[in-house]
Amino acid sequence: MAEPVVEAAEPVVEAEEEAERGRRQGLLAPALANLALGVPAIIPLYLTYWLLTEYVPLSCDAFATRPDMSNCDYHTLDHAPVMMFLLAVTGTLLLILLLTVDVLGPRRRGDARPGRWLAMATLIPVPFMVLLCLAKA
Repeated sequence: MAEPVVEAAEPVVEAEEEAERGRRQGLLAPALANLALGVPAIIPLYLTYWLLTEYVPLSCDAFATRPDMSNCDYHTLDHAPVMMFLLAVTGTLLLILLLTVDVLGPRRRGDARPGRWLAMATLIPVPFMVLLCLAKA
């Protein structure tokens, strides 16, 4: 009589061990996938960084009496529309990738919750930040 109880308890123990293993590995796949998304995300993040550091602080006074009196870098002004266009295109592609990997992917699999994947989306800027720190050093 004691044997059937032991046999019934073994699958429960195995299921608990498998669930624990799934919890441990549960953040590894989303973290690695979002770090991998961070590599192509370097392009739109750099374009955003350029626009915020070069273009926004630019003080081009359109009503200056003489062009040499304003603090205007016309080279930056010439590049700004191209950079904005590239940011729109690459940002849209990144958002599509993010939606595919972090929202639609987990919904296809019944075992994964999208909340973990979306929480790990905060790792996307990590490769860009590492490269930025290396460039500044």
